[in-house]
Amino acid sequence: MKSSHRIRVLGREIQVKSAASAEAVKEIEDYLNERAAEVALSLPNADQQLIALLLLLNTTESYLALRRGQPPVGAGFQEAVENIVTKIDTALGA
Repeated sequence: MKSSHRIRVLGREIQVKSAASAEAVKEIEDYLNERAAEVALSLPNADQQLIALLLLLNTTESYLALRRGQPPVGAGFQEAVENIVTKIDTALGA
């Protein structure tokens, strides 16, 4: 059964429903906020939307690496963020 949980990510409070325990939801919240802080430190002039997008891309990259049996992205976080920004800039023609 799903329960409601109030979490705060990127300074925004939202209510989510999850079958996970309150502790697991808190762990996810903490992980996302830690990763968002890393992105924000790497790109101090980035707005919240770009930080959220890069956080989503990075988390997805790590997830897909794990699905393929590869180590997740993490140690080279700065390099990964720079690569993602370069890809976005290229796609936008910047």
